[in-house]
Amino acid sequence: MTETLTGPFEKEQEIRKSRFLARATPVKTIEDAESFIHAIMQAEPEATHHCWAWQVGPQCRCHDAGEPSGTAGRPILQVITAQKLDRVAVVVTRWFGGIKLGAGGLIRAYGGAAAECLREAPKEPIIERVSLTFHAPFSLLSLIQARLQEWGIDATTPTFDATGAQFVLTLPLTQQQDFTHRMMDLTSGQTHIAVVEEAP
Repeated sequence: MTETLTGPFEKEQEIRKSRFLARATPVKTIEDAESFIHAIMQAEPEATHHCWAWQVGPQCRCHDAGEPSGTAGRPILQVITAQKLDRVAVVVTRWFGGIKLGAGGLIRAYGGAAAECLREAPKEPIIERVSLTFHAPFSLLSLIQARLQEWGIDATTPTFDATGAQFVLTLPLTQQQDFTHRMMDLTSGQTHIAVVEEAP
């Protein structure tokens, strides 16, 4: 099962006099990931390197930020993939301590710092959700509202019109079919359920 982080997390290491600070955060969009990276770069301009990687669904990017090609961004991204994480951005900031690590040493340092940070960070499973909408006549309103409460489904406050109310609710994608069948049975086919959009 794919997981994401429950919140920001960081972990610091010293490797041969260089300081490595790995910071990770959950993100919903590419824009979130880029804002996180930019904020760290702005906050600590004196650091030697800010190497990073992010994964958001099928899209991912990584950057060596001045380290030799393939020694920083890619190892960080590989750690995200190896730990089966998604919707995550990681920045590993390095303050150079005077000892060169070589390509192999850099790969181990950046990959290791990211791996340690992500291993310890609190996580939660990613549950794909779907938003559904349907219209219900006034005669069925109280019955539907009672059932939604009974089934533990959160619905936004319905929007009323001349003939009834429009409901919008979000639920796990795996429950969509079951919910649709239950609503059709409950209303004897009087409601038409449509997908609004996939919730983030």
